[in-house]
Amino acid sequence: MRRLIIVGALAITSYGVDANTLAQPPVSAQNPVATFKSSIDVVRINAIVRNKKGRFVADLTAKDFEVEDGGVPRPITDFRRDEAGVSIAMLFDVSGSMEAGMTPAREAATHLLSWLNAAGDEAAVYTFDTRLDEIAAFQPGMTALPPRLSSVKPFGATSLHDAIAQTAQRVAARESLRRAVVVFTDGKDNASLLTPGEVSGIASSIDVPVYIIGIVPSIDNPSADIATTSADHSALARALTNLAEWTGGRTFVVSTIAERSLMARHLIEELRHQYLIAFEASTLPGWHPLVIRMRDKELTVRARSGYIAGQSRPIS
Repeated sequence: MRRLIIVGALAITSYGVDANTLAQPPVSAQNPVATFKSSIDVVRINAIVRNKKGRFVADLTAKDFEVEDGGVPRPITDFRRDEAGVSIAMLFDVSGSMEAGMTPAREAATHLLSWLNAAGDEAAVYTFDTRLDEIAAFQPGMTALPPRLSSVKPFGATSLHDAIAQTAQRVAARESLRRAVVVFTDGKDNASLLTPGEVSGIASSIDVPVYIIGIVPSIDNPSADIATTSADHSALARALTNLAEWTGGRTFVVSTIAERSLMARHLIEELRHQYLIAFEASTLPGWHPLVIRMRDKELTVRARSGYIAGQSRPIS
């Protein structure tokens, strides 16, 4: 079943994390990346809960959640529903295929910035083709994109998967905030060393959700009436959607001004409604699939799909 999130006139749907979702771990789960190793033995999870109507559910407690680590129930040792700020790294694809997509990508990012609070929230801007470049470091109160971004000319090949992994590592340092990598791309990758599965394993192991914003014309948008058959088989509808879901993020495909505006509001609202859950990590090395359930079966929850023992960070 395709689980692509399309932004349009209807509200965005939500789904739970269950055993079926975790049947196949990311490729990197079997080949951990040494860069992310640490001695910390507490796993932190950001979870988003919705009711049947797709609305966020507030005022839950730790008793409302169940956590399974590789099939083993884990007691929750810390639980928070506070108002921590939002930290987003906006990652722009500036490879040659994005020549026509840069203007709508900048517009979508500007909408995101409009939903940030001057006090407490922060943003950073990165670009990539075959390498990652920092355009603006993390800073609070960012209300407009850096002028330098307007002068970037899309060119060259695309290392999309590699850029996401590198950016996730930088976002992981923003420990006290509700953090995410937001990627503006047409979904094409022709030069990465990492696969989508490896990237999702890296990002989920350090609890950084990845949101993919597909910047495409309506003909390539699976929800559009004029979309071609190939739209259903693009990376935005398959590999990148899986990557985002494994990390606890989402994929949005946006082709119009209204869709880009709606995406921005829903994305920031989602980050603000996260519950922070922590439990003691397993002493067994390697990849551990996580299943987060709600005791109330009328509710659905979304969170990252697993962790690599010893690599997660505690709630700070």
